[in-house]
Amino acid sequence: MGRYGVLLCAQDSEFVKKKYGGYFGVFLSLLREEGETWDKFEVCNGEFPKDEELELYDGFVITGSASDAHGDDVWIIQLLNLLKKLVSLKKRLLGICFGHQILSRALGGKTGRAAGWDVGIIDVNLSASASLCDSLKIPTTLSLIEFHRDQVTELPPSAKVMAWSTKTGIEMFMSGDQIMGIQGHPEYTKDILLNLLDRALNENLIQDSLAEIARASLEANEPSREAWTKLCRSFLKGPRSPNPLLEQV
Repeated sequence: MGRYGVLLCAQDSEFVKKKYGGYFGVFLSLLREEGETWDKFEVCNGEFPKDEELELYDGFVITGSASDAHGDDVWIIQLLNLLKKLVSLKKRLLGICFGHQILSRALGGKTGRAAGWDVGIIDVNLSASASLCDSLKIPTTLSLIEFHRDQVTELPPSAKVMAWSTKTGIEMFMSGDQIMGIQGHPEYTKDILLNLLDRALNENLIQDSLAEIARASLEANEPSREAWTKLCRSFLKGPRSPNPLLEQV
């Protein structure tokens, strides 16, 4: 039924560890289906899959992180090298937030600071075809939880923009039928975001006014979790060709 790896790029918070079994558990709740094998690699702590293991996997998910995707930490350079190997092996790669940015960098794109934080539930506009909407029953506007201050500033030559929002021009991109990056957090629940807001406020990373706007967006909207689940699973596990995500883009 498939074997997949989660490349964890963030340390688990006590809240997420206690309630969800860590970010690995959060991603499993979004992506895992019966009969599949899922493994985790804490790449931010230097734990990487061995080269001889890579062929065992159908795809990998690259998670969010508190680190900068444009940074040159030792583990980030190792991750870039791993991603380039996985691209050459034609493995499916799904990047979320930091993962979205580091995938872009690995393919030759650029990342950097945005004009400011983007936090809360926002509307994302899909530029995908009617085939995407019809096949997966996905509307062309979806709500998504965001928590980032970095973004993809320049797409890799091989990639296409698949979604955008008012604040972020590249909310989602794809390269062929193999690579997809999503700037927001389809895996997050509202309580995870609220906990992150509290921690960011305590560390003086964001201002009270921004936190209030984010909390108001949580009260006013619900993330389109079912639609994002369908989209992510379809990409990660779907047929190589034809791919409904790419038809008529």
